Amino acid sequence: MIGLVEDFARVMSATLVDVAPIAAILVFFQFVVIRRRPPHLGRLVVGFVYVLVGLAMFLVGLEEALFPLGEVMAQQLTDPAFIRGDGAAIVGSVRWQDYLWVYIFAAAIGFATTIVEPSLIAVAIKAHHVSGGGVTVWGLRIAVAVGVAVGVAVGAFRIVSGTPLHLYIIFGYLLVVWQTMKSERMIVPLAYDSGGVTTSTVTVPLITALGLGLASTIPGRSPLLDGFGLIAFASLFPIIAVMGYVKVSALWRARATPDRRTT
Repeated sequence: MIGLVEDFARVMSATLVDVAPIAAILVFFQFVVIRRRPPHLGRLVVGFVYVLVGLAMFLVGLEEALFPLGEVMAQQLTDPAFIRGDGAAIVGSVRWQDYLWVYIFAAAIGFATTIVEPSLIAVAIKAHHVSGGGVTVWGLRIAVAVGVAVGVAVGAFRIVSGTPLHLYIIFGYLLVVWQTMKSERMIVPLAYDSGGVTTSTVTVPLITALGLGLASTIPGRSPLLDGFGLIAFASLFPIIAVMGYVKVSALWRARATPDRRTT
């Protein structure tokens, strides 16, 4: 308990240093450039304190729980005793077929963390209002979560197989360019932003820990060279998924709506 309090105090002091430049910029523009006292200054100060405490607690949680949990799960799923059931060491080249549960876990953790991502929920609500109900809140959330799930699973396969990262990224963005040319203009910016909102407070820590854990435990893989890159997949595949979701939804509505010209 004492060690946890000491960690919180250490992280809190570091957070103060990190947030100080942001606070200085806001104060400068408010009081020097705009020259107006902001309304409800007391509430703003209290809210700022909440932000500092929340950030510090979140960072401690990352260090104490999320990062270790992701690494431990990766180690357990790649343990020879789990993969082969006999505890024999894995010798020779790595067979990607032996890590089926790794891909399933990667997809599940990608979907679960994305579906509860606060930034995605906020964007989905705004998109629903602006589109007049054309984009549903749950439809967008599920589409983005499926995209992240597929992306993280593909990224895990990339780590296991040791194939070059740039090949996946090049092919993925070629697909995004093709979809952009074929999609409605109104949905393209939302799809692009949907890739960005997935890389936020809940998703990034677990996915990063998973990638580092896999690269640390799979024979022949380097945590520095192979452990990173999952976030790129988690940003790329939601763009593909959202544009695909809107296209499929439009086709579904067209089939469900009777053609008035035939009546």
